[in-house]
Amino acid sequence: MPLDVLWFAWLRERVGQPRESIETEAATVRELVAELAGMDQWHAAALADLAAVRVAVDQELADLDAPLAGAREVAFFPPMTGG
Repeated sequence: MPLDVLWFAWLRERVGQPRESIETEAATVRELVAELAGMDQWHAAALADLAAVRVAVDQELADLDAPLAGAREVAFFPPMTGG
């Protein structure tokens, strides 16, 4: 399935681009993370510490076991803090 992957903040810097369109057979976010991390060293570096990464599927916060069926967009970003 086609999927847009968005990268924000330091994740974007590690991957080297803010957005990419991929073709994936991943059924969950966890499977997508594994697929992306296997693409190259930059994706692997961005996803090395999942405790420091949040994810949204079609603009809704999700966890690693969230299904991707029917999703159009997955975004990865660092946790936000208020102040």
